[in-house]
Amino acid sequence: MNSKTVILVGIGLSIFALAAHTEKISLVGATVINPADGKVLPNATIVIDGDRIERLAMGKQDAATLGKQIACVGKFILPGYIDTHVHFFQSGDLFTRPDVADLTKVRPYAEEVAWVKSHPPDVFSRYLRSGITSVVDVGGPFWNFEVRKTAKATAKAPRVAVAGPLISSVSRPQLDLGDPPIVKIETPEQAREFVCKLAAQNPDLVKIWYIVDKDHPVESFRPIAHATIEESHAHKIRVAVHATELETARAAVEEGADILVHSVIDKPVDDAFVKLLKERNIILCPTLVVFERYGRTFSHQLNLTPEEQKWGNPEVIASLDVTKIPQDKLPQRIKDALADPKAALDKINKTYEVALPNLKRLEDAGVTIAAGTDAGNIGTIHGPALFREFQLMKEAGLTPMQILQCATVNAAKLFGGETGAHVGKIENGYSADLVILKSNPLEDIRHASDIDTVIKNGMAYPANSTMW
Repeated sequence: MNSKTVILVGIGLSIFALAAHTEKISLVGATVINPADGKVLPNATIVIDGDRIERLAMGKQDAATLGKQIACVGKFILPGYIDTHVHFFQSGDLFTRPDVADLTKVRPYAEEVAWVKSHPPDVFSRYLRSGITSVVDVGGPFWNFEVRKTAKATAKAPRVAVAGPLISSVSRPQLDLGDPPIVKIETPEQAREFVCKLAAQNPDLVKIWYIVDKDHPVESFRPIAHATIEESHAHKIRVAVHATELETARAAVEEGADILVHSVIDKPVDDAFVKLLKERNIILCPTLVVFERYGRTFSHQLNLTPEEQKWGNPEVIASLDVTKIPQDKLPQRIKDALADPKAALDKINKTYEVALPNLKRLEDAGVTIAAGTDAGNIGTIHGPALFREFQLMKEAGLTPMQILQCATVNAAKLFGGETGAHVGKIENGYSADLVILKSNPLEDIRHASDIDTVIKNGMAYPANSTMW
């Protein structure tokens, strides 16, 4: 290879960002990590033609076939990460869920929603900065479909799949400003009617919020879950179910759910449940990070990662300091958490004592696990929260390669559709969505955030650019 034709990476990627859609580009000399098959390819070349990967090749290549060459020696290239559980209708700030902690005397919910609606470009950018080139919003108001439309028309945005309002066993009137993100359904007939209404918007998923408590036992909502799933499948739409108890998750799968979001946190999963998930080819998204963020925020023990502190929205992060809220405006839940911070941590630890072993058992059994964060909930930061999820998956006992599989090839399966069929892998004909790292994530999953450049749809966004 003629060294004069190889452009230094710092200069080359800047040119790449401008030229990718007009000429062929080749990333030369990197170690390519393809979690889809677990292969690690040193001294590899990825040829990108427009917005697609033309080919992945090893060793010396014919320079005439490579177009503009970008030197990536010493770098590590992966498919773009995918966060399969986010909520665009929530900001992640302290005021985004008044049904959980009513702080509307400090910030009215209408003001919060207006802020959220004005910030999609900022949120999109923070996902890309984190190497996340695709996201799945698993539930929000009907304006979620406008978010998907905006993302599709925005170059500096991840690919977006969305569900509409959550079909729920409980009501959340505090969130209803005329376009509620959560809708209580009381009969199977209502469920079918609402699915038809959703189907008109061409959702990527239908979401069931299967909340169980003493007033809402598992069996009471089961007929509605059945009707929702059956009607959705009739419209060729997959169904994701929020289910955090073993029996709730079991019921959801038995009724035909395609995806489980959240971990089972009330008891260890049993052999029959594992067998059921495997037989039905269920995808499970564990969302480990969200389980700690409410309690840690409310007890003033928030453990944001360096990535979240650097790449999260600073206004959102600043809001999470509960000690700045006047005492007379603090809801009782936060007062209780501040009064006994150890109890808050104990509750979190008890959750992880169940959730982490459950994740490891399901991973070992061959259940498809897709990485997701539930970003947008209080304290769970849009974009970089994924790296805390990686840490928790490591604590569960997953290897770096398994974690990367969860965030790429497995996550693409959850994304679904034509898009999901062409992301999550580095293969001929796949979308040119890539993350270039400066250090090896297989040595330490913390290196997954050591980002040099993010490439989405063939366009490069260097990490050190002022564009962020």
